Amino acid sequence: MTDFALDPRLSADTIALGDLALSSVLLLNDKRFPWFVLVPRLPGASELTDLSPQDAARLMEETRLTVGVMQALAQPDKVNVGALGNVVAQLHVHVVGRFRSDPAWPGPVWGHGTREPYPAHAAAQLVERARGLFAAA
Repeated sequence: MTDFALDPRLSADTIALGDLALSSVLLLNDKRFPWFVLVPRLPGASELTDLSPQDAARLMEETRLTVGVMQALAQPDKVNVGALGNVVAQLHVHVVGRFRSDPAWPGPVWGHGTREPYPAHAAAQLVERARGLFAAA
């Protein structure tokens, strides 16, 4: 995993929360939606089928854990999970908390409006809370 580098677009749009066994955990910097991104630290991986069976199982478990953290953090009406890769080819999994009251409901969040970064104090509080939930999970 030493040759791994995070795609610059993911780096620019997110706040790093930490690492799980396989994946880096990022918070999308958009206050409109609670949104985590899991990025397996495997150089060159762009599709789920690029993972070994063991890494695929680990990613699924990390996704399940992240959904649980999202539910505890934001108490959304629904959690959407997706791995698209149409814009950023590097394999990454989105875990998005959705609310019936959010600006994109019931449609997809991708491409809806303009990203609204968190104010610095709100981001710091959210990061601290999310890190605590991941540590306790």
